[in-house]
Amino acid sequence: MPTRILPAVGDADAVRSIITLLSQLPDAEPVSPVADSTQLIDTLARLAAESVDELPEVVVVHERIGPVPALELIREVALRFPSVGVILVTSDVSPGLFQAAMDYGARGLVALPLSYEEVASRVQAVAQWSVGVRRHLGAAVDVFTGVGGTVVTVSGSKGGVGATLTAIQLALAAQASGRSTALVDMDLQTGDIASYLDVQFRRSVVDLAAVGDISPRVLADAVFRHDTGVALLLAPAEGERGEEVTDRATRQIVSALRSRYEVVVIDCGAQLGGAGAAAVEMAERALLVTTPDVVAVRGAKRVVRMWDRLQIRKAEETTIVVNRHTRGTEIQPPLIQKITGTVVAATTVPAHFKELQAVVDAGRVHELESRSTVKQALWGLAGELGLIKATEGTHKGGRLRGDRGSVSFRRRKDGGG
Repeated sequence: MPTRILPAVGDADAVRSIITLLSQLPDAEPVSPVADSTQLIDTLARLAAESVDELPEVVVVHERIGPVPALELIREVALRFPSVGVILVTSDVSPGLFQAAMDYGARGLVALPLSYEEVASRVQAVAQWSVGVRRHLGAAVDVFTGVGGTVVTVSGSKGGVGATLTAIQLALAAQASGRSTALVDMDLQTGDIASYLDVQFRRSVVDLAAVGDISPRVLADAVFRHDTGVALLLAPAEGERGEEVTDRATRQIVSALRSRYEVVVIDCGAQLGGAGAAAVEMAERALLVTTPDVVAVRGAKRVVRMWDRLQIRKAEETTIVVNRHTRGTEIQPPLIQKITGTVVAATTVPAHFKELQAVVDAGRVHELESRSTVKQALWGLAGELGLIKATEGTHKGGRLRGDRGSVSFRRRKDGGG
């Protein structure tokens, strides 16, 4: 039986050289390469959903794969698809990196530039290991079979612009449409999601930070199932414990959530730390909430430039959400787009705080009336972002199931909201 080898390589030149060499190996069957970490995980999840036997025996990960760093990607593959052997291709062959690669779950390491003998030896050994694991474990191999969910981060250009309210309403809209949804409070020192939703729960994201293997049961113990159906992963009650959530822990937590929920909404707050930066980097959509005033827009520009300098996210890959918008304000969305160099969401959120005051003070934001223009705008934004399942989660006229109001949204060709 030929050995199926899946290359995960972002660089075009490296892809050609690796494919050429793999094609020369005896009994090797290179499959179509993937260009980034998201494509790799989605491809493996799709194959695993059909059958564990459909998974390739060997995955070759290039050191410059992105956006998730190579070692973190190897850890995710090892955790989710334990019968797949991973080989790291790297120019650094120091003992330190070798040990780190093994600790993260790699089964082998090949040095650049590639040599036929070394690649052939490593692939053969890893393939034999993979076949042995599958033979001994059989159907007991525990894999996450769900295709990776959509991760959306919500950050504020400064404090008080409405990032938390935006994150909550996006999660509620996705859940109401029939999509399994998790809402994560990654504003680790000052997170308020629990207060907004009247929740008291002793578990938090910190409880997952030190876990080496986040199994479905461990994840279920850490999340709180809200009355609305949304799964909540809360910020710690003691803000100083937020330092325990490292960027490495965040990547593992987000990966575990992505494997279990169709939509993962993360409130990153207005302060950037390692955890928030990792979440923004991993997200399919990164939202930055601002209000149409000089101070907030300057803050948005500052955040966008910082993300770019730190290589977290490019400006054109960031979506600005304008909150508390009025037609009479001097600063309009097109000007904000020009100033920040980002994409600005077509949906703006109106400045009607009176609609929110009662539910915010009561900690019952999820009970905001459907006729509220703020709620309609935010649920419309969820539709614009494709977080809403229109085909199964709607009645006639675009009304969301489980919601008594007439919240509507544009239908998309791809079946999203």
